[in-house]
Amino acid sequence: MSEMAARQVLRFSVVGGSAAAVHYLSVIVLVSVGAIRPLYANILAFAVAFWVSYAGHRYFTFTARERHGRTLPRFFAVALGSFLLNQLLFASLLRYCAFLPYYVSLAIVLVAVAALTFVVSRRWAFATSPVPATRTGVSGNGQGHGR
Repeated sequence: MSEMAARQVLRFSVVGGSAAAVHYLSVIVLVSVGAIRPLYANILAFAVAFWVSYAGHRYFTFTARERHGRTLPRFFAVALGSFLLNQLLFASLLRYCAFLPYYVSLAIVLVAVAALTFVVSRRWAFATSPVPATRTGVSGNGQGHGR
């Protein structure tokens, strides 16, 4: 693994860990204080944690130079896909592993989905647009490229 990739993984872990903590604590508060069911609390917590995640990954993890008009919709698509997987896994654990407290199930899901989010964010959401190759149409001997 290159030094840059290792640095991104570390930064992703810091930002992702912060967003996951916001998500996790939001669910706990909404369930305990707000008396909201865990799956509904998970939806609200995603909405809060999304902004922590986007800002952190844009400015710290990937230091994106692309416009928000490009990165925000892409990251939202990644985050929404990750959240749908999160919600599916969370609902499955709540139903089929009812012996686990909801907060343990949520912790398992948050960690499991994080790796997928990193890969897709790095390779697509915050990927730098390729710079088009310039073509002069002239080779070193003054002739065209033989088209």
